[in-house]
Amino acid sequence: MCRALEGVTAVDRSEKLKLPDVLEEIKMSRAAFYRMRARGQAPKLIKLPNGQIRCRRSDLDAWWEQNEQAAA
Repeated sequence: MCRALEGVTAVDRSEKLKLPDVLEEIKMSRAAFYRMRARGQAPKLIKLPNGQIRCRRSDLDAWWEQNEQAAA
């Protein structure tokens, strides 16, 4: 979730994203994501007590940075 701070948009790094939102952002199917997760290459996920899956914005951002460095 983004919020405006004095005219500047900031990202809430504690935001917890739903899996469909993560999949949309990284442009990946659910099946491909779970294959990547099985290989230990996916962003860190949180399983809530009700069984739903979430990903912290900070973990997804860290994953993006890690993959950008690996590709360089």
